[in-house]
Amino acid sequence: MGFFKAYDMRGTFGVDFDLDVVYRVGLALPQVVKGRRWLVGRDCRTTSGAVHDALVAGLAEAGAEVSDLGLSTTPMVYFFTAADGFDGSVMITASHNPPKDNGLKVSMKTALPVGYANGLNEVERLVEEFAGGGKRIPRVPCEVPTTPLPGALQRYIAWQKERADLDAIAGLKFAVDCSNGMASLFARDMFPGAVILNEEMDGSFPSHSPNPLKAEAREQISKAVRENGLDCGVIFDGDADRAMFVDECGEFVQPDYLVPIVARATRKFADAQAGGRERQPGVPVRIIHDVRTSRGATEALVADGFEPVMVPVGHAFAKPILREKGALCGGELAGHYYFSEFFGCDSGLLAATRILGEIAGEKAQGMTFSEMMHPIVSRYANSGEINFKVEDKDASIVRALEVAKTLGAETARSEIDGFRLEYREGWISIRKSNTEPYLRLIVECDSAERLAQWKARLSAAIEGAGK
Repeated sequence: MGFFKAYDMRGTFGVDFDLDVVYRVGLALPQVVKGRRWLVGRDCRTTSGAVHDALVAGLAEAGAEVSDLGLSTTPMVYFFTAADGFDGSVMITASHNPPKDNGLKVSMKTALPVGYANGLNEVERLVEEFAGGGKRIPRVPCEVPTTPLPGALQRYIAWQKERADLDAIAGLKFAVDCSNGMASLFARDMFPGAVILNEEMDGSFPSHSPNPLKAEAREQISKAVRENGLDCGVIFDGDADRAMFVDECGEFVQPDYLVPIVARATRKFADAQAGGRERQPGVPVRIIHDVRTSRGATEALVADGFEPVMVPVGHAFAKPILREKGALCGGELAGHYYFSEFFGCDSGLLAATRILGEIAGEKAQGMTFSEMMHPIVSRYANSGEINFKVEDKDASIVRALEVAKTLGAETARSEIDGFRLEYREGWISIRKSNTEPYLRLIVECDSAERLAQWKARLSAAIEGAGK
């Protein structure tokens, strides 16, 4: 698909797309996502200003009325799309991708995502049609009228503060790493007592990668936690739709392990908002999780009285399913956490305050963050997500599935996103990435020894060893 991905549009600026492509996207969007009122926000990447101008020029030429959020987080665009009743919105960002990348995340009314399966495919067709007709961005700069949203950041922070246990969080000692990205917009207001790292917005991301899943991106915050004797650290990605944590030892907490923590905190908040009214009898409290989620996390959800609902990877799939199932909240291995109260969308900030509140509550009882997580983390040995660059992904999957037949008797299978195969002793997930040129493998077992064996055999099959 090149620039057009399963969830959004994304790629290297000047290689995968240029300003003419962005202009044509602006022309196409109002034809695909019906309605005249559009909201546009952008991150601090060095190309985001130019991309913004090209996009708005196309939207305006197509007859759209454009409101400009300016520099913003991706969740802010979701929030105002739904809260202020926009027909469509675009966030200009490449999220956690390298600095030379950029992209566009599109939402429709009520902040439902527009992915390749429900609109971006048609946008791509129109972009190609416009290119054939010679449609290019006007070379003479012109003023394109947009309407600002006054006081938007203040409104957003006020909404977030209403849902955070700030008194409890004040009892924590913690660090916040903004990754030189969009979390800088709210870090001081939301976390006044925290050690703030990499607060200056800089789209070249000079301090580290804007992707907290990369170990090198977490080195600074881990060091800050250890050297200052802090309770934990939270790190945001480039557009602040994801939040990830390190514990009091500076050790990374795999994000799917935190889904039960987010669920507990969100149920407490929902119950408090209900004012003591009981939930409707017989209606389960559903929590969504993606196909990569640890069995330890889903077992913890069940033990807490929740009903886990497995979904494909990616916000374009998770958000509609959360609404369809009436789920309270949910999360992914990649560090996205979704909330029904946040219009079914992901918010790194809301997730961070919920998790910090739970850590603070346990600290008040004399428990550290790592001790709080131990019952979930220690249930199984987990490989984490392993990425393979292989020429023929389908052939690699076939070989891996042949090996999987020898691991034991399958107890369950899901094919909603690649293959997740369950066994009494553990499970495996093999899937193609929707955003990067990788085949991804996860293995989880009841012992480290079994994990090492399964991982070695499956890895060899994927890489073609012994062909």
